[in-house]
Amino acid sequence: MANGTPNPPRIAVFADSTQLREALAAQQYIASEEITTILYLARALNKPILAEGPAGVGKTELAKAYAAAAALPLIRLQCYEGLDESKALYEWEYAKQMLYTQLLRDQLNSILADAETLASAADLLAAEEDLFFSERFLLPRPLLRALRATEPCALLIDEVDRADAEFEAFLLEVLSDFQVSIPELGTLRAQYHPFVLLTSNNTRELSEALKRRCLYLYLDYPNPETELTILRARVPDMREKIARQIVEFVQGLRKLDLKKQPSIAETVDWAQALLTLNAASLDEATLQATLNVLLKHASDIQAARAELSRATRRRLDAAAQPD
Repeated sequence: MANGTPNPPRIAVFADSTQLREALAAQQYIASEEITTILYLARALNKPILAEGPAGVGKTELAKAYAAAAALPLIRLQCYEGLDESKALYEWEYAKQMLYTQLLRDQLNSILADAETLASAADLLAAEEDLFFSERFLLPRPLLRALRATEPCALLIDEVDRADAEFEAFLLEVLSDFQVSIPELGTLRAQYHPFVLLTSNNTRELSEALKRRCLYLYLDYPNPETELTILRARVPDMREKIARQIVEFVQGLRKLDLKKQPSIAETVDWAQALLTLNAASLDEATLQATLNVLLKHASDIQAARAELSRATRRRLDAAAQPD
């Protein structure tokens, strides 16, 4: 633009949820009407989204796909037990401050030369402390990076249920006003409110206050047709017959009492493994050899193999029945 005025940020604007669904599909994310409606409303109403559901149903991938579809840089905060403000918001680079102190030693000696008492020396140092507690020594963590972004961005707060309740309360305060107070610098406000998506695997109950602040979205394992569509998009070279067999088998596994249900990503990984092995169909030998790609616990593999043996016996018994 003329006169040195900076160009406005270039971001994708979706006319409706249908256009958004098509943009997500271009990122190989197959979204339902419910998902795209919530995403569209969150952007329009400037509200965070809380996406809950079992592990592996595509909550994190949803944030990545939306950020890519909307041309937004994605900032991710991975939550864990013991996460505190300093790890999520900012830290002072004390090592860098000490280095500057050493480099400026002579200058500091000059400043303190006229100090007659310890108190007056402390007062003189206090007058210079803005140098050492300025933004040059500030190490921004994901939350502060999102708030200080000079262009619209997406903020993924992943597995918020793993963080402590105290951190959840702090997070609620930040998300309420999209600003944070740093004692040495004052209040920093977001130039652009980030698009925020929080995910939870339901390992603990989140506060009602956080849920009230967000639009709520529950993601579950997809139905067979949706999972088949995902498989076609992610593994386009997979033959239709074996793709349907994969989906049917995985859907059956999720009905068993497993320690960890196979996720969508693991279904895709398994399909890619079978494609690599040039498998034409899911015969019993192929299943037995590749279950470790799909299931990640010994007890789950044993349960799957037991169910496979029962299914084989049922099939043989049915074939032996007279017409």
